[in-house]
Amino acid sequence: MIIDMHTHIFPEKISAAVVDKLSHISRTLPFTNGNINGLKNSMADAEINMSIVLPVATNTGQVEKINSSAAVLNEQHVDDGIFSLGCIHPDFSNYREELSRIKNLGLKGIKIHPVYQDKNIDDINFLHILDRAAELDLIVVTHAGLDIGFPNVVRCSPQMIKSVVDTIGDFKFVAAHMGGWKNWDDVLKILGGTKIFIDTAFSTEKIIPRSDCIWREEDLKLLTAAQFLKFVEIFGADRIIFGTDSPWTNQKTSIDFIKSLPIADADKNKILELNAKHLLNI
Repeated sequence: MIIDMHTHIFPEKISAAVVDKLSHISRTLPFTNGNINGLKNSMADAEINMSIVLPVATNTGQVEKINSSAAVLNEQHVDDGIFSLGCIHPDFSNYREELSRIKNLGLKGIKIHPVYQDKNIDDINFLHILDRAAELDLIVVTHAGLDIGFPNVVRCSPQMIKSVVDTIGDFKFVAAHMGGWKNWDDVLKILGGTKIFIDTAFSTEKIIPRSDCIWREEDLKLLTAAQFLKFVEIFGADRIIFGTDSPWTNQKTSIDFIKSLPIADADKNKILELNAKHLLNI
């Protein structure tokens, strides 16, 4: 069984426009059309059994609607292996009750995005939310490190994550993009001794650019196999979770990267399946 713990989809009516806009902003090539059928087709091609959708609320008015829609999606697509987490916004005043509602809706956790939500993850608003999520045993997946669409903006650095863990304690905390996109030297130095999970989304081999955009070759480089192995050494295979950031990475290519690593099959299985099962309690 293979579980992709980090995917994105958009409502069919707006998916084409949203993906096109984000593709231009990021100057990267999408690998699906961004809607649920595109994800299904990608999963079939990659032989992925389950994809976890991570919605993001960019304003407080979206929170309740997104969470209700996520619960409906989970009911309708259980046979497709597509499941959504919920969301929260750091300025959402009724966060305690909404996180309880998320739990009662059967959603396994929440996605937060400090860059899109314009607040550092160690801000007191986020700390209150994370503390409540930990109390409810909800998974928290956060964007970490730089964001390709916001040059030089870091609102979830390895040091901030360390501060969060020191404050909240251990909980089901996933720092996406190998703990901090393109902050990877600091991730290894600062976060290796923590018990957080990191996911592999949009972090291996190289960025695939749009043909109409100009990139410096060095800026396209992501983690090589040799660099990835350093994360396995420091974090252990028990704390690395497979994710792709679909539609922004090809799911099949991402799986092939993990399968090609010179590590034990048991460790590959942890990354591709067992660690996600542990977090999702399935």
